[in-house]
Amino acid sequence: MNDATKIFIKEHVNDDVYTMALQISKYPDVDMPFAVRQISGKQKVIHKIPSFYECDDLLYPQKLSLEQSSSEITANYKAANCKGSVIIDLTGGFGVDSFFFSKKFKRVFYVERQEELCVLAKHNFPLLGSPNISVLNELAENYLEQTEKVDWIYLDPARRTEEGKKAVLLSDCEPNVAQLENKLLNKASHVMIKLSPMIDISELRRELKQISEIHIIAVENECKEVVTILENRIIDSVIVKTINFKKNGLSEAFDFDIEAEQKAVAPLSDKVMDYLYEPNAAIMKSGSFRLISEKLQVNKLHTNSHLYTSDHVIPDFPGRVFNVINVYDFSKESLKSLHTEVRKANLSVRNFPLTVNELRKKLKLAEGGEDYIFATTLSDEKKVLVHCKKNLEYNK
Repeated sequence: MNDATKIFIKEHVNDDVYTMALQISKYPDVDMPFAVRQISGKQKVIHKIPSFYECDDLLYPQKLSLEQSSSEITANYKAANCKGSVIIDLTGGFGVDSFFFSKKFKRVFYVERQEELCVLAKHNFPLLGSPNISVLNELAENYLEQTEKVDWIYLDPARRTEEGKKAVLLSDCEPNVAQLENKLLNKASHVMIKLSPMIDISELRRELKQISEIHIIAVENECKEVVTILENRIIDSVIVKTINFKKNGLSEAFDFDIEAEQKAVAPLSDKVMDYLYEPNAAIMKSGSFRLISEKLQVNKLHTNSHLYTSDHVIPDFPGRVFNVINVYDFSKESLKSLHTEVRKANLSVRNFPLTVNELRKKLKLAEGGEDYIFATTLSDEKKVLVHCKKNLEYNK
């Protein structure tokens, strides 16, 4: 990177890269393709990986490697949930996970089959202050055969098929961790695998036999990663740990035993009480719809609705808390009354025969505002519309 290119990147870091790519002739001393790639990379990591953004001389990979990399929040969380002396990152990629593991382990072995990514990693890790990471240009399967036993192995399998489509099934990922499970556990006491947020938890448990923990990570109520931990021991029960990192810097956590969830009985309510609760995205993904009701003493509106209610506020509920204003039955008279009182609202449907668009059209409601309407079904199969407002004290 010559000085002209370095100066150009600093001066145009917030500019549109598509427009920039058309201006090559205006800047003959600038390596424009390189500059565009660097600026595009910096724009992608400014919020996703702020620690990397702050390092001026970092080099960025192609777009796909950046898109598939972990965010700083999720990588930090994963590193905080494992400890030991040595960890192998078998699918190094852009190196975000390796970097955060390097803060918790004495030695990190970054293994990556793409030579270009290894070149970037060798350049970047010293700049980031991580001299304890060794970079190895190897196939994951080959390195696994030759390595000594370590404390942890981490994998983030590529989740794209040969046709370029996103893979959801474990067997469609590369490398195929289901086939490698025994080999992985012969080389490490613990194995951590990052998976698609779309993966089916039940299918995952069928494909992998030694799961001890499943972590579901959401950021600002969007499920980002499902992470599973394998252990080389007899597994008595599988623990699911859910976490949602909120915009205000706080987080909501709820952990449970899968066996306990299956045995739990959620009390059903015969009416909507003063408060309504909507679980966060991590809870929704986990399927813990009974135990959360039992543990937090909130009643479910219906077995299949996944909305909860109580007559006193539950401040620690992992999700959104609403004050109930009114409850309308699904009749012409009630709909007319609702339309008179509410002209603009955020609309959600839970276990209801109409879609959001169909219901919005029927109610003639504008979108947005401070009002929320949940269309749902009660335990007696009655269809209702619950008019709420966010409880500002518990939705910070």
